[in-house]
Amino acid sequence: MTKRLAIGDLARQTGTKVNTIRFYEEIGLLPEALRTASGRRSYDAADLRRLAFIRHGRQLGFSIPEIRSLLALSDQPDRDCAEAAAIAREHLREIGIRIARLETLRSALTEVATSCEGGRAAECRVIEAIAGTELAI
Repeated sequence: MTKRLAIGDLARQTGTKVNTIRFYEEIGLLPEALRTASGRRSYDAADLRRLAFIRHGRQLGFSIPEIRSLLALSDQPDRDCAEAAAIAREHLREIGIRIARLETLRSALTEVATSCEGGRAAECRVIEAIAGTELAI
């Protein structure tokens, strides 16, 4: 028999909060856990690998629907991986858009922060910029 993990052990091994594991089960990213005789959730190595995949995907910024699609592909190893490549290309496009916005923000904040010569907070360009009255992004 393979070693089973309690939800707390699964959480610790993957760096995932227990509530997040329950949420992933609730939305179907993780299969519903087996239960012990006392009703506690019990996980196996496949659950651990699946949760690690989900966590890594989330860390890379993939959305829940994207991860759901990638998991569906992973669950059917004979399928063409063109769909996974398409998901990755779209995600890369979105990252490019975010990077462009962040570069614009960095430029604007640099200008505001370096032009500050001190003075009264009521006239502070940094505070005005953060309030949205100075930056147009």
